[in-house]
Amino acid sequence: VIGQPTRSKRPKEPGENKIKPVNKKAKPKTLKMKERESADSSLKSQSILTQVMDKGRFQKLAATLSLSAGQSIELRCKGSNVTWNYPSYLDTFKDSRLSIKQLDRYGQLILANSTAADTGEYSCWLQLCNGNKCRKDETKTGSTYIFFTDKEELFVPTPSYFEIVYLNPDKPAVIPCRVTTPSAKVTLHREFPAEEIETDGTDIIYDVKKGFVYQHPTSDHKGIVYCKAESQGAPQISIKYHLLYVEVPKGPPSTTIAASSSRAEVSDSIHVICTVLGEPDVDVNFRWQYPGQESERPVIIQNFWRLINRGTGHTTRISKSILVVEDFEARDAGNYICIAQNLQGETTVATEVELK
Repeated sequence: VIGQPTRSKRPKEPGENKIKPVNKKAKPKTLKMKERESADSSLKSQSILTQVMDKGRFQKLAATLSLSAGQSIELRCKGSNVTWNYPSYLDTFKDSRLSIKQLDRYGQLILANSTAADTGEYSCWLQLCNGNKCRKDETKTGSTYIFFTDKEELFVPTPSYFEIVYLNPDKPAVIPCRVTTPSAKVTLHREFPAEEIETDGTDIIYDVKKGFVYQHPTSDHKGIVYCKAESQGAPQISIKYHLLYVEVPKGPPSTTIAASSSRAEVSDSIHVICTVLGEPDVDVNFRWQYPGQESERPVIIQNFWRLINRGTGHTTRISKSILVVEDFEARDAGNYICIAQNLQGETTVATEVELK
């Protein structure tokens, strides 16, 4: 609310807004465990996010908000060092409709001429910085999920007409057919054999902010699916989703290395190939160490990956890094070391190439 004087910077205790008698000495009160917990939780849920309304009014935001596509919105977050999060595609396309500014006392996010594709979560938090190191202040955050409703676009538009969803046995899988109208009735369908997939609310649930969630994916769920939405008009169909079942153990990359020949003559061309088999959606980075590195011997390094079907519905990603030495010399003889790294760790493998 605008215009209120700030009396104190400290967080309010529960019940502090009640009128208290002046000049009365109060005995120090020891909080009981339950009271202390409720005080902590009220501190943690302190939202710093508001929506700017007409005539300079402000409104605290609920967990969800529905606006018509085409409307503009201004959000504010209290604080002198605010970080924002919003639908990632707005960054991808460097959308000029989005404006973010940091002013003295608040951060400002303005989204002009909204579209159905802007539907998603908008959140902010205060950054606590010490020198160059910053961390999120968990007690001062704000979040809301905004639906930009559009009768012509019941599903939140996506850049592609076809998406791959990986089914891992150890984590839920999401078919991200989100809607712009929260009241829309959404169903999930298999393309072949053509049938509606039952959403039982236990193994398969629908979350209006995420889409359909398979809690315990199995190889039986693989195939091509799509969603159908109805809301006061003709039903609409989503894009298609190709569900691929994956079963690769988690951990550092499973890596092998091989040279085109273990012995080479001067002027030969040698290929050393580093290969990783892993989860389809896990990126692998490669680094090389080789005999001519210190003398800046020119080599060619090529990286690429592709998906392979191992049968029985299992899909694996094969990533390769190829190091090529043209016109082999004596200084090129020795150990070729490949270091493959993913989010779980790194694996080092080596092979030796000798001079004939």
